[in-house]
Amino acid sequence: MRKATIIGIIAMVALCGCTSRTDITLHPAPGSTNVNVDTHLTLTLADTVSVGTSGMIRVFDAETHEPVDSLDLSIPAGPTERRTYGPECDYTRVPYDYTRDHMPTNRDTRPGTPSGTAEPTPPDYQLNIIGGFTDAFHFRPILTDGCRATICLHNNMLDYGHTYYVTMDSTVLTTATGRFAGISRADGWQFSTKPAPTASLSDTIVVDANGTGDFSTLQGALDFIPDFTEQTVVIRLMPGLYEEIVYARNKSNIRIIGSGADRTRVRYLNDEVFNPHPLTVKTNELRGTFPSRRATFMLDNCHDISIEDLTIDNPIDPDSQAECLLINGERIALYRVHLIGGGDALQANGSVYMGHCQLDGGGDTILGRGAVFAYQCDFSNDGSSFTWVRNTTDNHGDVFVECTFRSYTDRPSCFGHDPDNHGKSYPHAECVLIDCRVQDIAPEGWGRIDDATVRFYEYRTCDIATGQPVDVSQRRTNSRQLTAENDAALINQYRDPAYVLAGWLPEQYVNAQK
Repeated sequence: MRKATIIGIIAMVALCGCTSRTDITLHPAPGSTNVNVDTHLTLTLADTVSVGTSGMIRVFDAETHEPVDSLDLSIPAGPTERRTYGPECDYTRVPYDYTRDHMPTNRDTRPGTPSGTAEPTPPDYQLNIIGGFTDAFHFRPILTDGCRATICLHNNMLDYGHTYYVTMDSTVLTTATGRFAGISRADGWQFSTKPAPTASLSDTIVVDANGTGDFSTLQGALDFIPDFTEQTVVIRLMPGLYEEIVYARNKSNIRIIGSGADRTRVRYLNDEVFNPHPLTVKTNELRGTFPSRRATFMLDNCHDISIEDLTIDNPIDPDSQAECLLINGERIALYRVHLIGGGDALQANGSVYMGHCQLDGGGDTILGRGAVFAYQCDFSNDGSSFTWVRNTTDNHGDVFVECTFRSYTDRPSCFGHDPDNHGKSYPHAECVLIDCRVQDIAPEGWGRIDDATVRFYEYRTCDIATGQPVDVSQRRTNSRQLTAENDAALINQYRDPAYVLAGWLPEQYVNAQK
């Protein structure tokens, strides 16, 4: 079943050196040194806390007393209603330009500065430049969990070798008993960052949410790595919950390794409503179009990256357009990753390998232009279509070998569909199942198919419970059952990741076959 178990994360440091406040536990603790520059600020109060609708949070340089960052709680986090797009909204006529000679940040660029052919992002909501995407993301400046409030500063605002102090208006947080009185400079919430980076590209970069690693956030580690590195860089995510939007642009040759899908979780509530595409530019459908901002974790214009042994979770309604992972790149490998999202839970554009992964989502569970090769993975959804692949003749679509498919509701699911999409069709769409096991799949197997030329193939589909071949007598006529007698060569091709992924054989797949 689709579930998102919340993993506790931050080990709080007891309040010390803050003589006027004994009702709050702060992290970083007052007087702390060697704090990571990407740290979140957390407060633990005596009772349940919620976010206020006014007031300021400010961070000052302790030496100059100049403001370094500020969060205005009177500005809403992001939109809550879907936008209406006019007829002028279309795909960019020229490929989106990813070139850059440095990574823009909130320090040197106004959030909302347009890129590509988009209009400026209006400052009606909170804006944060993440991963150098200047158009910016809407974000929640405070995240609450029971008695704990986590303050998410704008990215890349703190620097190494500096001392900072924090102030907060009393209206920023509310509690059941109204005990939060704010934090003033006299309360002494002051801390110092590390003198210099402790990470090295030649060593494993350690990310730990409690602040003991090289970085406290995955985004901080990704920002540290230069664009398109040729050497392989390893990021190790320690056990914990990393509640953040992750956006990596122009990255290559990186291994992101968690501590197990049940111990390391990257989570953020995001969707097409909260972070929509611009009013004048469409996104997602075509190569080179404007990047999407609606997922929890985005790899954009990246290549040769692996994500291993962790969970990526977008805790959104299954009916929402909300990927947990959105990929635009080549040779992206997922090993033992648990993906939890809404509709379009995974968007895959490029060449993507999935090995021993689990994916729980809603309708059109896997969206995108392909190609995807999934080996021994487990897929479940809410009784909708598992795929809506939109590949052209330039690449393969979605191929599943020895995978399982099931519905976690009382509605039967289908493997994929190919409906006309606002006047656009996908005559070369490809979705292939080889030696897969299923449960609660509709007798027709596939959803609506508008194009007779699609390649919707099955070979030896069996029931999960019995292991026996399923009844395929009612499958849609535009789909095809492959047979060992007539299609042996084609079946063997589809079993080969290199055939599907333009010659690429993922290393861990090769090692597993030895």
